[in-house]
Amino acid sequence: MFESIRLITFDLDDTLWPTRPVIMAAEQRVYDWLGQHAPRITAALSIHAMRGQRLMWMEQHPGLAHDLTLVRLKTLEDLMCEFGYPSSLAEQGLSVFRQARNQVTPWDDVLPVLKYLRRRHTLVSLTNGNAQIEATPLRGCFHLSLSAEEVGAAKPDPVMFHQVRLWSGIPFAQMLHVGDDWERDVLPAARLGMATAQVHRKRLPGRGRADLCLFNLYPLQTYL
Repeated sequence: MFESIRLITFDLDDTLWPTRPVIMAAEQRVYDWLGQHAPRITAALSIHAMRGQRLMWMEQHPGLAHDLTLVRLKTLEDLMCEFGYPSSLAEQGLSVFRQARNQVTPWDDVLPVLKYLRRRHTLVSLTNGNAQIEATPLRGCFHLSLSAEEVGAAKPDPVMFHQVRLWSGIPFAQMLHVGDDWERDVLPAARLGMATAQVHRKRLPGRGRADLCLFNLYPLQTYL
């Protein structure tokens, strides 16, 4: 079934790199920055409390919750206002976060497999997160990169997949999606008629089965 594959879409977070340590480090970087530039905030709130503030904002603004960059900006602006700092500091704080957010460490199999596949297929990254792929070690690996904030919806909404089809002109039947999440990656791609590969980094396969179940990306070089 993989002989006809011409285009491969890849999820990013927890598919190509571990996400939790990156986010935690980025949030700590912002918190330390706030301690220097807006100390009344860190005197009153812990990192955990600031996470809770963001979750509450997302619940109150469900139509904007897919845009994680906007969520961080707006919640920082709210904090600046609450504690008597200029709102312009929020933009600076966001820049601190985004720089740290891009300091990802791909798993060892990722870069060699992507380089191999790029010589043979069109590669596209699709993410619900806000890493900027061209500012990461994977710059130059993809022909196109899309995020939820750019297209206006997060997976499992299929809008990113439809954008890829419109951009490439390639039918879904000739695409493969590679991701770690059953509900956000495998199901929406399969419903469109795409082939699917689920990556189970250090985890046993859960419910359901993709067309390929992987513990790293190396088998893609065999199948494709």
